[in-house]
Amino acid sequence: MNIRLKSRRSIRRPAAGLLAPLLLVGLLFGLLPGQAAGALDLSSITRADATAGVKAALEKGSEAAVASLGVEDGFLGNPKVRIPLPDGLKQAERVMKLMGRQQEFDALVVGINRAAEAAIPQAKPLLMSAIKSMTVTDAKAILSGGDDSVTSFFRSKTEKSLAAKFLPIVKQTTDQSGLARQYNSIAVQAASFGAIKAEDARIENYVTTKAMSGLFLMIAEQERAIRQDPVGTGSAILRKVFGS
Repeated sequence: MNIRLKSRRSIRRPAAGLLAPLLLVGLLFGLLPGQAAGALDLSSITRADATAGVKAALEKGSEAAVASLGVEDGFLGNPKVRIPLPDGLKQAERVMKLMGRQQEFDALVVGINRAAEAAIPQAKPLLMSAIKSMTVTDAKAILSGGDDSVTSFFRSKTEKSLAAKFLPIVKQTTDQSGLARQYNSIAVQAASFGAIKAEDARIENYVTTKAMSGLFLMIAEQERAIRQDPVGTGSAILRKVFGS
């Protein structure tokens, strides 16, 4: 029987950027034998370290996301999170533009994004509380999950409380727009006929939802950046966990 051994060059190895997260998943799930962990120099990383690393990553990412969004042009100046008009108003905009009322729509776009920017600082204490309450199970889900694992964690822990904090701030701003008030009075009826989504029937609800989605998106981006360059964070626990 002839058995051909594959050359070392033919064996595919995980990309360097993926190695640390893969090993951490194995560590948390107990998939790495003691000898293998030692051979890979991961023996010094405990489950507590791994969980602390995830917490530190989310804390750093959350603070950066809030800081970038909770300022003037945090939403309006960022195409990734800039909040557009609801679909119902987009359709009306095309008609009203011909009647010389484009400025009202432009002002409303600025207004709804300013409302989101004003609400975002309220998120920080809620995000920090969620991170502090994180369990090993939560850390496993984030490390083994896909690109939406961070979003899923924060949504499950903070979505209702964030909405309760954001909504009054957003409503106070949008109430100042006559166009927004007009939209609300018409959209509620339109939603009852299925002409627009029920969640978009009031503009303050629409903006609140978009503001939370933008926040979660920016947190996830911050977390990916930390995974890619843990040394650059200047944090000892992040270097230890994500840089292994």
